[in-house]
Amino acid sequence: MVDERGKKSGERIAKAIARAGLASRREAEAWIAAGRVAVNGTVIDSPACNVSGADRITVDGAPLPTRERTRLFLYHKPRRLMTTHADPQGRPTIFARLPQDLPRLVSVGRLDFNTEGLLLLTNDGELARTLELPSTGWLRRYRVRAHGTVTQAQLDQLRAGVTISGIHYGAIEAALERVQGSNLWLTFAIREGKNREVRNVLGHLGLDVTRLIRVSFGPFQLGELAPGAVEEVRTRALREQLGAGLIAAADADFSTPVAPPRPERTKDERREAQKPPNHSWRIHEDDRPGKTLQRKYHGSRRDGARELPPGKARTGTLTDRKGRSVAVERHGQPPARDEPQQASRERRWEKRGRPQRGKHGRRRSPDRASGPRPRQPRGR
Repeated sequence: MVDERGKKSGERIAKAIARAGLASRREAEAWIAAGRVAVNGTVIDSPACNVSGADRITVDGAPLPTRERTRLFLYHKPRRLMTTHADPQGRPTIFARLPQDLPRLVSVGRLDFNTEGLLLLTNDGELARTLELPSTGWLRRYRVRAHGTVTQAQLDQLRAGVTISGIHYGAIEAALERVQGSNLWLTFAIREGKNREVRNVLGHLGLDVTRLIRVSFGPFQLGELAPGAVEEVRTRALREQLGAGLIAAADADFSTPVAPPRPERTKDERREAQKPPNHSWRIHEDDRPGKTLQRKYHGSRRDGARELPPGKARTGTLTDRKGRSVAVERHGQPPARDEPQQASRERRWEKRGRPQRGKHGRRRSPDRASGPRPRQPRGR
């Protein structure tokens, strides 16, 4: 839309989708590029589109849900969970572990796969974007267990910032808590939250991080929240902690009523939600023009299927190096034996240095002085 002064009014389409709680701005822009978003019945392919309340927006043919009250949740993220809605590698995600009665949430920033602790979740994508900006200035505090040695003087030098591999990290507050053998515990406070900032900075000091726990994000504390638990921040407390400045910057809405809980998803719907999104750069191989996956074969399989030797297939079992049984199928005729089975057995006895059997089937006993008397076969 265009106002009386010739300027575009309204807000960006990606911002409107983020406010509805469907996705973050970045995810909404990927949906637009994939042709999943339509405005007034017309599919758009560029996020450079302003919309207003009078426009009709649909995502995958479904109308954009009505914006609900801005809500914030505290979540204690366990280790070995991805902070994403769908992981291309199929790893478990935090959103698959959340209770089904919660609204569609987005995370304020991210925590690594092996990082645990406090993670903020909200149903307002614009609030999430505002809180994770370095200009907001909220302090993020961590407790770190690391292997190695470091002095407090080295940690104090981080207050002036540090540049590692061409990336500059701002002022860092670090303090040495205690030392336990070859391990030590630190407190680490940052304001920027760049990718793997804590691990990169401590690795620059020669420390190997073995455990990383975020204990606070701005005014919100992890406290006694159990791993995997979710707790909502009351609306009054949220307004007080955000303040007028952040509320205006995020255009948070605290007057709209809370939407009813979502119905519990079926098993198929949960499995479908775990699939990676079909972004424009991840479209299916059949729809990707001019590019197909090349499969490499070696040996006779390169020119065609390998011809199996004639004969009936014989099944068997082998054992690999770890003692596991492996089923095999043999083709062709079994190898012919050019000697009687009894002769082959006697040759094996000779190699092992054991006595052969005599005329009547008994083993020939060596001299009794050279060892104990051999045991007689049973029944004789």
